Amino acid sequence: MAATGVPHFQNDAGVNSIEIGVKEFMCCGASSPYDHPHVFLDMGNENEIVCPYCSTVYRFDANLKAGETNPSGCTFEDDAA
Repeated sequence: MAATGVPHFQNDAGVNSIEIGVKEFMCCGASSPYDHPHVFLDMGNENEIVCPYCSTVYRFDANLKAGETNPSGCTFEDDAA
């Protein structure tokens, strides 16, 4: 999936919801070792989706770019890359 450029997001702050600028993405939970299986989520025609692992609500915001989040800092950065 990384080769396709699918954005990855995490919720280290433990907020209830995160606004993102894409409808297809990966949720990682939180930073390792508190992450969960990295799950691909697709909102389809909806504007929000709940991660089945961590219960974070992701909401689509067309004003955000693919790697932007509100609150900021929820984009996953893989240290191994």
